[in-house]
Amino acid sequence: MQKSIERIAGDSDGVSYEFPVFRLTGADKAAPSAYLQAALHAGELPGVVAIDALIPMLSKAEAEGRIKGNITIVPWANPIGRAQYHFGEHQGRFHLGTRTNFNRGFPLLAAPDARLLPDANFGGADQRLKSRLVQLSLGHDVVLDLHCDDEGLAYLYVHTSLWPAMADCAAAMGVDAVVLWSEDTDGTFEGASIMPYQNASADVAKLDRRVATTVEYRGILDVDGALASADAAGLYRLLAMRGVISDTTLPAPGPFTGVAAPLENIDMMPAPRAGAVLYDVKPGDRVAKGARLATIVHAPGEADGRTEVFAPQDGIILTRRSRRIIRAGEDLLKLVGDRKSGDARSGTLED
Repeated sequence: MQKSIERIAGDSDGVSYEFPVFRLTGADKAAPSAYLQAALHAGELPGVVAIDALIPMLSKAEAEGRIKGNITIVPWANPIGRAQYHFGEHQGRFHLGTRTNFNRGFPLLAAPDARLLPDANFGGADQRLKSRLVQLSLGHDVVLDLHCDDEGLAYLYVHTSLWPAMADCAAAMGVDAVVLWSEDTDGTFEGASIMPYQNASADVAKLDRRVATTVEYRGILDVDGALASADAAGLYRLLAMRGVISDTTLPAPGPFTGVAAPLENIDMMPAPRAGAVLYDVKPGDRVAKGARLATIVHAPGEADGRTEVFAPQDGIILTRRSRRIIRAGEDLLKLVGDRKSGDARSGTLED
């Protein structure tokens, strides 16, 4: 395994950012290759510790000559966000200089050709970082972008062109749900990983064998050794199942038994009032239409000081907020409904 350091020039003299890249060289040039990155939203760490637990497993496979395809790993994908603190609070989701989400604004190329990337000399440090991450990932058959939610189940975002061919990946990783999307107008990293292949010839696109997904590893506080080991085992199973590594000791995964639903089925449930949130449901709960999901205490002690929020349809609670203070209009939770939401959001990732 080789380690190199990538450097991104900052937006003023004397400022630069760096992040490590690990590479394993496969023995079979025809084998699928893989790219894994974590902490693009720099405060989301379950994927970081999963990679920490995965690397010794890959090092063992390398020592035993079982690495078939090339593997590139970026465990800290966002050094800019990692360095951002405001009054002691970490701010790793948005670039403070541009107010842009770090998982938006990636170049959506018309073909898998790095020569189509925009000139890195233009734009800010965040755009230079995004272009470099796309360049590092381009051409790999398996691309995994590891994130987490506030509080939630483990789930994947998957482009409709890759489903149900990726159902085996969802089963191997042991996730609870899959959210299917079809259009990216915002330039997410996942969109940048799949869009170049949408109009490519079948032998280049290989959509029946391609893996590109945003992995949401439960909640932001689920940074735990046991969970990291389990997530690493899931990543390892996926890589073995897709032929990136060889391991004949692994049993074949069973079928995916979780929820798979289109993005349009998700109700985000914006808060009607500001206040303190009392949740009646947790991730994984099945709810019926009309069930109370939460109560917002906006005027404590007053007769009309509570506002209740009810389920607009039957479905599964996918996520909820980790903090209990809410502003009017902020989203309370993700409900994966059994049918299309009456307030479906546009875009690839709805948050």
